[in-house]
Amino acid sequence: MTETVTNQRPAPTTFQRAAQEAEPTGMTPAGLQARATLRRRRLLMLALNLSTLAALLAGLGHVLGAGGWTAADAAIFIAFLIGAPWTVVGFWNAVIGLWLLHGRQDGLKAVAPFVEAGERASPITLRTAVLMTLRNEDPARAFRRLKVVKESLDATGEGVWFDYFVLSDSSDPEVAAAEEALAAAWAQEIGEPARLTYRRRLDNAGFKAGNLRDFCEHWGDRYELMLPLDADSVMAGDAIVKLVRMMQAHPKLGILQSLVVGMPSRSAFARIFQFGMRHGMRPYTMGSAWWSGDCGPFWGHNALVRIAPFRNFCHLPVLPGKGPLGGAVMSHDQIEAVLMRRAGYEVRVLPVEDGSWEENPPTMLDFARRDLRWCLGNLQYLKLLDLPDLKPMSRFQLIWAVLMFLGLPAWTLMIALAPLKVLEDRAIADYPALAAAGLYLMFLAMYLSPKLAGFVDILLTKGGVRRYGGMVRFLASAAIEIVFAFLQGAVSSFRTTLFMIGLAFGRARIGWNGQARDAHALSLATAFAGLWPHLLFGVYLFAALWALSPAILLWSLPLAAGYLLAIPFAMMTASPALGAWLARRGLCGIPEDFAMPPVLAAIREGERA
Repeated sequence: MTETVTNQRPAPTTFQRAAQEAEPTGMTPAGLQARATLRRRRLLMLALNLSTLAALLAGLGHVLGAGGWTAADAAIFIAFLIGAPWTVVGFWNAVIGLWLLHGRQDGLKAVAPFVEAGERASPITLRTAVLMTLRNEDPARAFRRLKVVKESLDATGEGVWFDYFVLSDSSDPEVAAAEEALAAAWAQEIGEPARLTYRRRLDNAGFKAGNLRDFCEHWGDRYELMLPLDADSVMAGDAIVKLVRMMQAHPKLGILQSLVVGMPSRSAFARIFQFGMRHGMRPYTMGSAWWSGDCGPFWGHNALVRIAPFRNFCHLPVLPGKGPLGGAVMSHDQIEAVLMRRAGYEVRVLPVEDGSWEENPPTMLDFARRDLRWCLGNLQYLKLLDLPDLKPMSRFQLIWAVLMFLGLPAWTLMIALAPLKVLEDRAIADYPALAAAGLYLMFLAMYLSPKLAGFVDILLTKGGVRRYGGMVRFLASAAIEIVFAFLQGAVSSFRTTLFMIGLAFGRARIGWNGQARDAHALSLATAFAGLWPHLLFGVYLFAALWALSPAILLWSLPLAAGYLLAIPFAMMTASPALGAWLARRGLCGIPEDFAMPPVLAAIREGERA
């Protein structure tokens, strides 16, 4: 059926303190793990990270202090203190994750003790609403994906327990009309009107979080669980059923998600990016989930959410103030995760690749637009750090989400000060060059450690390399992706730095609209308009270092080349021709490129029809 909603029931304007049920003595709310076990893991992780960071700071202090401290030395030291923790935590996540994957036989059970419930052939008894949220997306594309999800769920024999909702915030009249027509046609095709509901709001108050809130207020009482999907995401029916069984077996699981991986793409940028994310994600998330445990993250889609506590305790406030950090929360998912945990429900990650996919942005500029929206949303958490009754781990996650983006201007500042530091150090006769080089190489290795752990994981896993097209293709793809990661990292960090400077002056704003999904070329004019500041910064950096010390310039290339090459890099990775060339040779391919699952094959077939 189709409905148009013009008003909403009033929602709470402040967070409510959860009336928590008694938790099992000494256990997490779902009784899955001893709290003492998680406490020991977290203390170990804290000790490893603090000692590693202290050692790095001591080494940096030794190098910077040669010849006496200057203002530039102090600025670099403080910037490193802000930027380095993210890399250090990533390093230890990767190390612990690799140990769990290949050093222990029960690694997955130690991380996800609920996993066994998903393997049991127990009948489903919970009703689940599958939701697709839209705002000015390609309607045919979105409906095609949701239809494939339904067909896949029906094929499991459990499809009767799932209903479908298309929740539109589209403001474009043509897009809205197309959505309504497709919804009506699909409802007629299903022949069971209650199985499909189409609803369009006349405004997108609260953005995606407001869209989901509206669903919970109007239809949430009918269902135990909801499965939010974005317009670019899809899940296999058997993967969904497994997650439902886990939620069914453990009623105090509030949010549960497996790894969400990229779909095969014709875009060179997306193809290379998701190749790197794919192999690095498994060890990293395995390590992270080992110590975060019941206070896991929420990625906002492709996850099962228990509706009653979500509706009752996860309502987001409208932040005070008119500046960029005021108004509706842009990055809703992590706040919802910490509120769910505050309400006495676990938030868990199942760190396995199991039938859950999304599409990645096809160009560097599209990626940056999405990244900046996340940046603004995460910085809004600064206004939410004083939320009462949060678990210490949950409060840390909010701080960590802020630091993820605050670290990027810190790195940019360090690189910008490099020529000045070289100029100051030329007068030092006994400069510790060997120590500086060792520290630099050690930190680069730590920066790359999630990727390197991912490479090792694939090489050690039986049949792992074969899933990526064989050893030669895998190693060549890994080399391509490492170069890509350095170039893309420089472009992304500098663009975020400029955005945050704009935020400080109240001039930067981000909206929420449909996103580009398909591969498309970037013209020189478009790339130059978006990336000329990067070029200017790169010219300054290269000219200054070339004049002062060509040797230092050579050492700095992994971190600095991306600024100078930003424009051709964006154009080249957006080129459909390069994407087609990589696909023909099987380079930077993910396992689905070489053995496409039925769900993705059905989507591809529909696109060709």
